[in-house]
Amino acid sequence: MRDIVITLIVFGSLPFFFKKPYIGVLMWTWISVMNPHTLTYGFASTFPFAAIIAATMLASLLVTREPKNLPITPVTCTFIAFIVWINVSTLFALQPDLVFSQWNRVMKIMGMTLVVMMLLKTKEHIQSFMWVLVLSLAYYGIKGGLFTVLTGGHYRVWGPGNSFIAGNNEVALALVMVIPLLHYLQYITTSKLIRHALTASILLSAFAAIGSYSRGALLAIAAMAVFLWLKSSKKAVLGMLMVLVIPVLLIFMPEKWGERMDTIATYQEDNSAMGRINAWIMAYNLAVDRPLVGGGFEIYDLQTFERYAPVPTDVHAAHSIYFQTLGEHGFVGLVLYLLLGFLTWRSCSWILRNAAKRDDLKWAYHLAAMSQVSIVGFAVGGAFLSLLYFDVPYYLMVAIVVTRIIVANELKAAGAPTNSWRNMPSAALVKPREMSR
Repeated sequence: MRDIVITLIVFGSLPFFFKKPYIGVLMWTWISVMNPHTLTYGFASTFPFAAIIAATMLASLLVTREPKNLPITPVTCTFIAFIVWINVSTLFALQPDLVFSQWNRVMKIMGMTLVVMMLLKTKEHIQSFMWVLVLSLAYYGIKGGLFTVLTGGHYRVWGPGNSFIAGNNEVALALVMVIPLLHYLQYITTSKLIRHALTASILLSAFAAIGSYSRGALLAIAAMAVFLWLKSSKKAVLGMLMVLVIPVLLIFMPEKWGERMDTIATYQEDNSAMGRINAWIMAYNLAVDRPLVGGGFEIYDLQTFERYAPVPTDVHAAHSIYFQTLGEHGFVGLVLYLLLGFLTWRSCSWILRNAAKRDDLKWAYHLAAMSQVSIVGFAVGGAFLSLLYFDVPYYLMVAIVVTRIIVANELKAAGAPTNSWRNMPSAALVKPREMSR
């Protein structure tokens, strides 16, 4: 039954791509982030829904008359430069015969991210996009949270199979990122019932993240909590809420959960932690040896570890977005990746400054604020996970880029001063009335 429902939804939506291309963005986001077909047990589990949606989206780009310009911004240019450098490092990969599969997967993600950026134009587009993006992940937060509560936290929460977030650590970080974005959805909805449902989703996602037994997720939650408190105008209220809620979440978990979290302080005695450090040193040594291009994809094998790792036989994945970038794409790739994060953060800050006093732009203000919280979670949690190519952070980047353009356009229409990307071509700043047609 699930197979039939998902198939009908996907194929039923395809004709609408040609009338409203952003519907294709919503479908692509749903399929690529939630991976609903992996929840089936029949033909749909291996059916190429993503490829069909992508092909239809590209076809709609050719026949629709809506503006399809790629906004030329510092973030966009850096993102394109990062994509180019990934291709350069692939050309000089240590394992040239093994890299095609991963290169193909990554290029699809990066390419479709650019397509999404081309098709999102209006406030309505952004808000619809955020609903789909956030709820696609929140499904696993609700499901995992209920599982944690019902089992008393004695079993780990895992993500959907054959996806970026299949592992317990990976799904935990995704849920940490989604918690502040669920709060953003609370702001833009007018329904009290939906707000209450989103509150429940936030609590269950927190339970699911903790129930994953991920130490990185715990550190990410702590970093987000500190950042939220520092930025809050109601520090006393928020602090009291944290004092009341966080201990309840932690006390609920069984003793074995606490024992695992305690290994954060004694990482030298933990084989998993020391294996990650071994992989980080390998990535650094490789980058020093090949500073420009790194080793390319597929460097986590015995041959590479024998050459660059302190413990040659302890072969691990990078377990860090930073060392993964460094090892696979060299110091140039790492600089571009860090610059991409920095510019996205700066765009959030620009939105916060310019939208704070405009009631009609409060939606953008809250999106930027909660996106920064989410970025903090990913930046901290990602330090311990190989999620460099996880698509959700890139989609969040897209939402911020387009939102900044919309805010700049609104300020320009109102005659308010703005210095947002002054050299941006006018095609990228479509007038509000034109965008809503």
